[in-house]
Amino acid sequence: MLILVDKNDKEIGYEEKEDCHFIPAKLHRAFSLFIFNKSGQILIQKRGNLKKTWPGFWTNACCSHPEKDESLEEATKRRLREELGFTCGLKHLFSFHYKAHYDKKYGENEIDHVFLGIYDGKVKPNKDEIENWKFITIEKLREDMKNHPETYTPWFKKALPKVIDYMQQHPRGVTR
Repeated sequence: MLILVDKNDKEIGYEEKEDCHFIPAKLHRAFSLFIFNKSGQILIQKRGNLKKTWPGFWTNACCSHPEKDESLEEATKRRLREELGFTCGLKHLFSFHYKAHYDKKYGENEIDHVFLGIYDGKVKPNKDEIENWKFITIEKLREDMKNHPETYTPWFKKALPKVIDYMQQHPRGVTR
């Protein structure tokens, strides 16, 4: 059960995950994790082909939803471990609202909470969730996004500029 929210991110109810994504998609809480290594490269993943929305698209390291009675902190750690096989410290940077239609059946309508982490260890991707992954420089990522914008998820394209701005202003990354 996902958490339905109002425009101010206040919980107003719960709904099954798939039902939240049928168009017109219901406004619900989500999160996007941006992971960098100490060299300043960003970890991106190619979404698995079994995903109902944006399968085979490149996106940030991990994105998902907190479930009913689960905090954002618990959910981010759970999904990072389930999808990529590791955990790391995460700092909440910002949140934003966006809507996007994947096709005529599915879409997104989310208050997306963006978190940043620094990690240099082993990545063990869940093959059911992730088709491919890589660390990439921001320069190469920007170039590829310019040449192939249709291969990236809409939330990633919206959040990335603010994440890059933060990293440029805080070169050490996450400080608590």
